[in-house]
Amino acid sequence: MTAAQQLPRETDSWVVARPGRVDTDHPLVWERRPLSPPGPQEVLVEVEACGVCRTDLHLTEGDLSPKIPSCAPGHEVVGQVLAVGTGVEDFAVGDRAGVAWLAWTCGACSYCRAGRENLCPRSRYTGWDRDGGYAGHLLADARYAYRLPDGPPAEELAPLLCAGIIGYRALERAELPPGGRLGIYGFGASAHLTAQLALARGARVDVFTRGENARRLALELGADFAGDSYDPPPRPLDAAILFAPVGELVPVALAALDRGGTLSVAGIHLTDIPALNYQRHLFQERTLRSVTANTRADGRAYLAEAARTRPTVHVSRYPLRRADAALADLAADRVTGVAVLVTG
Repeated sequence: MTAAQQLPRETDSWVVARPGRVDTDHPLVWERRPLSPPGPQEVLVEVEACGVCRTDLHLTEGDLSPKIPSCAPGHEVVGQVLAVGTGVEDFAVGDRAGVAWLAWTCGACSYCRAGRENLCPRSRYTGWDRDGGYAGHLLADARYAYRLPDGPPAEELAPLLCAGIIGYRALERAELPPGGRLGIYGFGASAHLTAQLALARGARVDVFTRGENARRLALELGADFAGDSYDPPPRPLDAAILFAPVGELVPVALAALDRGGTLSVAGIHLTDIPALNYQRHLFQERTLRSVTANTRADGRAYLAEAARTRPTVHVSRYPLRRADAALADLAADRVTGVAVLVTG
């Protein structure tokens, strides 16, 4: 499709009408929305699949304040390019594109110039600052999209675009030494991909999560140990990543670290952290650090590594029309692996 009159003028979409609890308040509303042709540097993408991320749940339930009214969530989008705007160089009609969380940065601030665009004060995000992939179509800045291969199923590629990329950055921030022991707290979409990335790099992995099915999956994927969230590790950890949005687990994970270990917190939202004891939690050069979004370089590096290591993506498929049910299942911890919305 190249002519404007051939492009869809409307698309079906879920939007956050008013944030509230997904199980009682029904904050997602299904509606038909107008669709504009792509502007400069934009691509129009027909959605094949969109991963369901916990950030979508935070937006829907109001833990994250909406940036635009009636925003369509979703930032793990795989689809086909239907049209390209002026100035687009890396995509053509018919290409497969991945649209991820980072949607735009200014390119001029000190952070962008230093290669730290994830800290850009003016950064914008898919499914928060602009409409995302809980829809039949979306517009995206082509400079922040990723070229994807045609072969793999869309529902297996979609989780790589956030769960995979943010897990990659969290692992980098944790500074796990070669052959070291990594602790993972929480074992959902991002964690089950990050565990495989660490194992492929030669690490040993211990998993701490409350879900019995998640513990079973962790062991199937190669973890040495899988216990409850508050269990002590069999031996001190060289590094740890906290994926569960539970601040109470920060001192638990810090206490599990060996001397010089690092805990990276991977979520965009975290409940309050209890008071830390300096001697027990931070002394002996233990480090606590956050993870904020990702750079495009992170995305390219992770997707290239995933193409080599071919992680097993445990997918729970939902039709696009059941996005509200997918979020409700995620909120209730009924999803093992990752939920993905599929069209068609």
